[in-house]
Amino acid sequence: MDNKKKVTAITSMDEDFAQWYTDIVKKADLAAYSNVKGFMIIRPYGYAMWELMQGALDKMFKDLGHENICMPMLIPESLLNIEKDHVEGFAPEAAWVTFGGSEKLEERYCIRPTSETLFCDHFKDVVHSWRDLPLLYNQWVSVVRWEKTTRPFLRSREFLWQEGHTLHATYEEAEQETIQMLNVYAKFCKEFLAIPVVQGKKSDKEKFAGAEATYTIEALMHDGKALQSGTSHFFGDGFSKAFDVTFTDKNNQLVYPFQTSWGVTTRLIGAVIMTHGDDNGLVIPPYIAPTQVMIVPVAQHKPGVLDKAQEVLEQLKGCCRVKMNASDNSPGWKFAEYEMKGVPIRLELGPRDIENGVCILSRRDTGEKITVELTELDKVIPALLKEIHENLYNRALERRRAMTYTAVDLEEMKDIAANKPGFIRAMWCGDEACEVQLKEEAEVTSRCMPFEDQEQVAETCVCCGKPAKKLVYWGKAY
Repeated sequence: MDNKKKVTAITSMDEDFAQWYTDIVKKADLAAYSNVKGFMIIRPYGYAMWELMQGALDKMFKDLGHENICMPMLIPESLLNIEKDHVEGFAPEAAWVTFGGSEKLEERYCIRPTSETLFCDHFKDVVHSWRDLPLLYNQWVSVVRWEKTTRPFLRSREFLWQEGHTLHATYEEAEQETIQMLNVYAKFCKEFLAIPVVQGKKSDKEKFAGAEATYTIEALMHDGKALQSGTSHFFGDGFSKAFDVTFTDKNNQLVYPFQTSWGVTTRLIGAVIMTHGDDNGLVIPPYIAPTQVMIVPVAQHKPGVLDKAQEVLEQLKGCCRVKMNASDNSPGWKFAEYEMKGVPIRLELGPRDIENGVCILSRRDTGEKITVELTELDKVIPALLKEIHENLYNRALERRRAMTYTAVDLEEMKDIAANKPGFIRAMWCGDEACEVQLKEEAEVTSRCMPFEDQEQVAETCVCCGKPAKKLVYWGKAY
């Protein structure tokens, strides 16, 4: 394949957003299709992004006292069937193992779509007294859900994620944990992914199967579609009762504990692509960029250029993730390649720069080029990475503000949904029938009832005209 063609042939996002997304995933070498339909291969560059996300989140979890654990991949059907709502919610997506070697199994095993049942079965063996609580567990695993339509990172039949599962002595502690972990996700999205999110509660129709309440962070993509980017579920004591998980409280009474679960997945890589990418390729926020600075020697065949570039590489290793490309590809090809791959800063260094004791730094987010003294790089680059991160966040926040609309009746809702991609703020009576009607007529779903933006934009429900109870963010979603 012609190298120049490889790094420039991206479909414009305005022409075909879905193809633009696929082009970036493939040409930035984030993922590849496997020979198992609906399953993706996460390539090293994409996996490096996930590792950085994983490392940041893992620290945030552990700072709050959570411990990592690992449950089995297979769930006996009898165990899965214990919680009725839960099994019904996942039945359409379940994949089953029916043979062990050449022998048919006496009982089917589900390849985990999520692990609530396994954790509950374990909790009843390890929790006996109030002194054993809280249990704050998390696991980093893959899960399988047999999706009908797939797209790399956004929706695949196997994906990587973390799933937290915690057990608490009181309702209040569990509820507090649920909100705390949602706040962790929102903070992570802001501080590492440069993605602003709307935090809120899901409707009963949209909540997790078996949960008492589900909370979500919703992000808005470049094309105006919402992406559910993380969820936190409050189970109350429903799962504990179903699985007979009990403990002896301080009054020596046998009672049921309260439970939570929460998770984010590799779809966050898709969120990064669709929030920050442009027609030149990927734009990676600095703190999850596998390479934050790429050094490109110019006229590297001339004496001293590669030596000085190597010296700069060693100088920068202490302040950023840095690499150098000293291959025989042309500087122009390298510039296009690292623009495609979304490297936050490109450092250009040629003979004249070396004579003057400077280099050129090129920002991926704005394309701006600045001349910097080589002796100042250790100070300039960390500050510039921070500036790039903040610019990406503010840019995404401004785009979300510009693409958030308000509707007060059904006709206005339908008009906005058809002609103005984005979030739609509208009042709701709380009746599921109105949710269903809005999905059928306006092709939108309720994304969440936001915590912070409960403005009374109208007195009546946007759908039926009855008295309104809550402001809801509606939208088309991935």
